Amino acid sequence: MAVLVVAVGLVAGAVTLVALLRAELTGDVRETARTRAEQVASVIDSGRGLPSLAVAEPEEQFIQVLDSEGTVVASSGNVQGLPALVRPDEDGETRTTTPLDEDEFLVVAATAEGPEPPDSRRTVLVGRALIAVAESTQIVTRLLLVGLPLLLLLAAWATWTAVGRALAPVEAMRAEVDAISSAELHRRVPLPRGRDEIARLAATMNSMLARLERAQTAQRRFISDASHELRSPVASIRQHAEVALAHPGRTAPEELAATVLAEDLRIQGLVDDLLLLARADEDALRPRLQTVDLDDLVLDEARRLRSTATGLRIRTAGVSAARLEADAQGLRRVLRNLGDNAARHARSQVAFDLAEREDGRIVLGVEDDGPGVPAADRERVFERFVRLDDARSRSGGTGGSGLGLAIVAELVAAYGGTATVSESALGGARFEVSLPGPVGS
Repeated sequence: MAVLVVAVGLVAGAVTLVALLRAELTGDVRETARTRAEQVASVIDSGRGLPSLAVAEPEEQFIQVLDSEGTVVASSGNVQGLPALVRPDEDGETRTTTPLDEDEFLVVAATAEGPEPPDSRRTVLVGRALIAVAESTQIVTRLLLVGLPLLLLLAAWATWTAVGRALAPVEAMRAEVDAISSAELHRRVPLPRGRDEIARLAATMNSMLARLERAQTAQRRFISDASHELRSPVASIRQHAEVALAHPGRTAPEELAATVLAEDLRIQGLVDDLLLLARADEDALRPRLQTVDLDDLVLDEARRLRSTATGLRIRTAGVSAARLEADAQGLRRVLRNLGDNAARHARSQVAFDLAEREDGRIVLGVEDDGPGVPAADRERVFERFVRLDDARSRSGGTGGSGLGLAIVAELVAAYGGTATVSESALGGARFEVSLPGPVGS
């Protein structure tokens, strides 16, 4: 395509060049002939008779003087005795061939008025050969016929070489990407030198590969952690069942049923959490929005904690009225996860607060006086299956599956809000959820 565009441009330029050259050379011949004709006519007009009609190049120029009847009254020696070679209009010009040469001549006419009327009008004809014009244009045309193909070949070679070198990094990138499999996402495409579009493409592809590697790592870790979490209750049920079968009299049916039911509920809760996160990954969380009094849900969660978390002081003095458009069931899930997390790590008290800011957003806070969350882990704590060390582990049965806060983050994001963690005034962790207020607030 590049060579085709260059070829079209060169051919158009060559045609224009030849046409302009021919017109320019023809104009020079015309002006020379017209000047000579006007010189002869000016002598006749002055009444000094006919001037000398000698020509320097007998084969390329002639002069004839005609009377009003078109009869030749004087001529240059090379056309002596010949009739008028042309009969152009007054002050006109024409082209013709002559006995002097088979080549074309350009003939220019000029009129003169003699001093002795009547019938003293004279027409001066000056003809000049166009052989030089034809030869010059032919030479240029031949040069162009030879030079243009060579120039096109040079342009083709230069374009092919330049484009090939420019696209060589693309081929290297293609080969590398073609060799990358799901087991080799750690590989990266080579970065070419420079900061052009291809270099930016390579950097973008490496960023994409890094994201795919992180996503694959997270997926594998998710599957591994989920399998580990499901293995524990399954192993517990199997252990109790095997003991009951091996020693029928040592395990009461009610005790076995209670154990199986508790572990089954644990499996069910974990499966529900996994399904919710899977829907979040598929962008399938579609909350059913309705007007919700969030303060009522917060107070309900506080009452639940008072009945289940014995020995803890549950404070709700900072809860004020707040109404928004959200999914009530999802908000209950958020509050329960935050409440359970706070109660699990609190030493003596848990505090809820709820307020509507001046910008219309509603801020929910859940605090505890436990060990808190280190600053380095405050973003990681919302990832899946993340359980921090020390007090935030599962030792002693106090920990969770590591999905509660991840679910909080996903649900809050589905409502257009954000979830963060910071240091609490009570000395532990403060989990804060910011949600958009009702429409028109």
